[in-house]
Amino acid sequence: MTYFSYLPVKLQEELQQTAEAIVCHGKGILAVDETNEGIGALLAQVGLENTENNRRNYRQLLFTSDDVLSSYVSAVILYDETVYQKTDSGVRFIEVLGKKNIIPGVKVDKDVVPLPYTDEVTTQGLDDLAKRCAEYKKQGCRFAKWRAPLTISANGPSALAIESTANVLARYASICQTEGLVPIVEPDVLLDGDHDIIRAQKVTETVLAAVYKALNDHHVYLEGTLLKPNMVTPGKACKERNTPEEIAVATVTALLRGVPAAVPGIAFLSGGQTEEEATVYLNAINKVPMKKPWALTFSYGRALQASVWKTWAGREENLIKAQTELIKRAKANNLAALGQYNFEGA
Repeated sequence: MTYFSYLPVKLQEELQQTAEAIVCHGKGILAVDETNEGIGALLAQVGLENTENNRRNYRQLLFTSDDVLSSYVSAVILYDETVYQKTDSGVRFIEVLGKKNIIPGVKVDKDVVPLPYTDEVTTQGLDDLAKRCAEYKKQGCRFAKWRAPLTISANGPSALAIESTANVLARYASICQTEGLVPIVEPDVLLDGDHDIIRAQKVTETVLAAVYKALNDHHVYLEGTLLKPNMVTPGKACKERNTPEEIAVATVTALLRGVPAAVPGIAFLSGGQTEEEATVYLNAINKVPMKKPWALTFSYGRALQASVWKTWAGREENLIKAQTELIKRAKANNLAALGQYNFEGA
């Protein structure tokens, strides 16, 4: 079928401008989209109950950091609850971010469910997605994110799991764009396993090829999208470890083979890496002397916040120190996205 309608030109321009703004000048994305259960586990580690107010207090800590944060972070991914939360003084978090010139977005997938007749998973949330996207746009969000994880095993991920992932991500992206949100497409090939970097690269290439075939089939406007992929690394249990330079070559090679140049930018997930690993690998990716037609930056959760949680420890008197730690990590990754990070620190 070669007959279809493109998005209206004005909407195309809006989506492309937002996508390009998110990945400009080495800036990246702060992912604060943990589920209530996910952030609850982190709160428990610092001795706090998983209440709405405690979750709000932590997010307030992040969003009220010094305005210099916007020099390094262009956008924040929120969870549904956070879209509607306010500061102690009654100002909506989305307004706080807007005043810092930080673009708000939201996680819209509803997590994984079993893929029938397999031991793999697929991601749910398409049924009411258009309605939810329209509401989020009304609230001030300008982009969305949908994560679809895949696991490398002896025989996996299966062709069925890859095809399901690709089609779900494509359908999500097309719905987002019709409702005026830039879709961040996140096929996450997990670190779990003992596979080596060669296997990780092959799987990543296969997944990316399937995802972009599906995006094309669904007539998604690529200039108004972003990709949030895994870096190509060996599995956590693999005995053979690779240098940052080897990881950079494998990652950029996989991207060149699967991601069209029309995509404005690629914001890597940290996927269980340490803060320093995520920064060092991103720096190596941007320094490797290979063709890179997209902006290559970060969309990190734990790799921007692990030190923040450790420093804050649930205590009000540590708030400023914790905010300073966030800015330190954000600056380090901004430098890495420009290929200017030094391993001794930012």
